[in-house]
Amino acid sequence: MPKPKRIEEVLQELDAIVQESIKTNSRHGLFAYVYWRTTLEIASEIAKGNFEDNQRLEILDVAFANLYLDAYKAYKNNQKLSASWTFAFENIDAPLAIIQHILLGMNTHINLDLAVATASTMSGQPIQDIENDYNKVNDILFQITNELQDRLSRVSPLLFIADLLGKSTDEKLINFSMRKARKQAWNSANLLWALEEGNRKKAIDKIDFVVLQLGKQIKSPKTVILKFVLQFIQIFETKNISKIISKLKLD
Repeated sequence: MPKPKRIEEVLQELDAIVQESIKTNSRHGLFAYVYWRTTLEIASEIAKGNFEDNQRLEILDVAFANLYLDAYKAYKNNQKLSASWTFAFENIDAPLAIIQHILLGMNTHINLDLAVATASTMSGQPIQDIENDYNKVNDILFQITNELQDRLSRVSPLLFIADLLGKSTDEKLINFSMRKARKQAWNSANLLWALEEGNRKKAIDKIDFVVLQLGKQIKSPKTVILKFVLQFIQIFETKNISKIISKLKLD
């Protein structure tokens, strides 16, 4: 199957992963659903013409998505992939809280893939030209955070404890937020963009190593309190993965 070239094709492939995960009771669908929902929002904004350069933003979004889709297919086919994606996928069946599984995917896809996709998309042109649209995506994602948390509360009823301890969002509790990650990805993208093509691979490997360490912290937080809170939250979560994903999708 050829790689998606339009954002509508990305949505179709993400939905296919979600549907497959429902059938096979796979946790792959947890991150895939959240990614599908956020991509749907970006697609809506592109269709409305709300970016400075809608075509370029779509090119970036598709390049970004293809890195996840490629990694997913590589894992399924026992092919080599980045260390951080390998870690995330190999822990897909680990007994973790739902939010941890989602954040393992977000960690690698944003901190690594977004930097790579942005740098490659803007190769040969000023990277600052896309900065305003990049930041607009941040604002759009921030606007649907509450919706996503409401959906997660359907299957993780004690997730509010993480909210309370984080004083704002569950992401803050484990020192990870979408906005913070995207800011770091922008910094990494600028670094990669400024390098000659022959030096990018080494830099990407270094970023991958750092992202891997973050993934390990998401899986096994250093603080005893955080470990206890996440384990306690997990006890009361829905255990059937197919039901979890189906409940997340309900409007």
